[in-house]
Parts: sequence; structure tokens; C-alpha cells
Amino acid sequence: MSGVLERTLALLERLAADVAGVPLATLADDLGMPRSAAHRLLTDLAEAGYVRQVRERGNYVLTTKLISLGLNYLKHSGVVDLTQPVMDRLAEAAGELVRLGVVDVDHITWVGLSQGATSGLRYDPDHGIDVKLSCTASGHIWLSTLPEDDAIALLSRQGIGSVAQYGPNAPQSIQAVMKCVRQARKQGYAVAVDTYARGLASISTTIMVPGRGAVGLLAMSGPSVRMTEEKMLKWAPQLMATAAEIAAASAASPLFQRAWAHAEPEAADGVSPVARRA
Repeated sequence: MSGVLERTLALLERLAADVAGVPLATLADDLGMPRSAAHRLLTDLAEAGYVRQVRERGNYVLTTKLISLGLNYLKHSGVVDLTQPVMDRLAEAAGELVRLGVVDVDHITWVGLSQGATSGLRYDPDHGIDVKLSCTASGHIWLSTLPEDDAIALLSRQGIGSVAQYGPNAPQSIQAVMKCVRQARKQGYAVAVDTYARGLASISTTIMVPGRGAVGLLAMSGPSVRMTEEKMLKWAPQLMATAAEIAAASAASPLFQRAWAHAEPEAADGVSPVARRA
């Protein structure tokens, strides 16, 4: 990847994390680039319609152009039409948040959700972000579908989430993560409490296509005071049944079809697509 492209993408990702906008100096300092270089890239992005500068404070913000591109992509992928009714049914029955993630070679991105909590405490996460592998139920269950060498390579590449950044129960070593992964492999689902964030509990399972592996994830999350381990275990069978229902219909979505292609078995050289990318 060229230096200019890498810096441009870094600017977009940094701006996406702050809806209120970010000053030029902060952007440059956070990304370790000269302010003159950051200004040139921001000017180019503004001319292309992806960034604008707020007059009152001078902060730079993303326009809705990237959002429009993403929504248009999801619309044509068929994922929303395919999965939303199924997720809505499960979320309403459980009274918790249900989310859908899609595998894209070496990472998973959340692309759909249904909020079943209508009152009281709610978990309303950011949309469109990638799954943190080391300290989430979704990360653990996906890693459980991979050869252990591949799982460890991905963990090493993404890094281990610290308790300062995530939850107090976040595993702090590859060995600790892999212990959770092996447990998830035995169960067919993963459970996590206070690992991604304090007060958050989640249960996740994979959307498996026979002969192709995991093409996506289905997770149920909520405040741990309500989303107890007993409740998660109670809903585990229905979560897995819903994931199987989505898997059976996944051929209708081009986005899932793309995941199928990346989830193919090892090539003739014995190297899996995930390991080759990592």
C-alpha cells in the first residue's frame, strides 16, 4: 500500500471515530504525520466530497458520502432483506440486541442489528465496526472454527485488548484467549461477560455453510445485570437455530457468497486463505 493511500485511509478511519469532528493539529498528531501533509490530504478529500471543514471551530468531519456508499452496498448485497425479519423475531422474543457479522477473509464486520430491548437498560453499539477477536464472544467463536495456528496468527496481528481499553475480564494473553476459544469450539457458541466492556454480556455463534466454514456470526448482547449467564444459556439453542436458518438462505446474498469464496478449504499448497492473508 502506498504511503499516500495509507495516510488517506487512516484519516478517514480517524474521522469516523469522532462525529463532532477533529482539528487538523489533532489529526496530524494522532496519526504521526506532518500537518502540511494532513492538510493536503484533507483538501483532496474535501474536493472529492468525503470531508468538509466546520466553519465554527475549524474541525474536519466526514460527510455522508461514505455512509451513502456503505448503505447502498448493503442494500444491493441482499443481507438486510434476507436477515432482518429473522433477527427481529429473535431480538423481540429475547428482549435483547441481536447483531449480524459477516466474515471477510481475516476480519468480521457488523452489518446488521435488531434491538429487542424496549425499556430499561439497552446496549446500543457502534455499527459497521470490526470485531475485536481477543475479548469478545464473537471473536472467540469465529477463531474456534479456524486451525489453531491461523487463530494465533490473527490474534498476534490484531493484538490483545487490554483491560484499560476494554473490560476487566478481557483475556490478557494469547494462551488465555485460546482457552476461551477451545471452550467455544466444544459448545458451538461462546459466552463473554465484562470482557469487551464493563457491564456487557454477550453470546455468539457462527453461521456455518457445510464445506465452506463460517461465513458470518450471530450475537446476542445486553447489560450483564439482565443478560445473565442463565439467560444466555437458555437462549443458546434458539441463537444457533437462527444462525442455521440464515446459513440455509445465505446463497441468496452476494455478500455471503463472497464470504463463501474466502471460506473455501485449504488450497493445494496446504495454506488456508486466512493464513495466507495474515
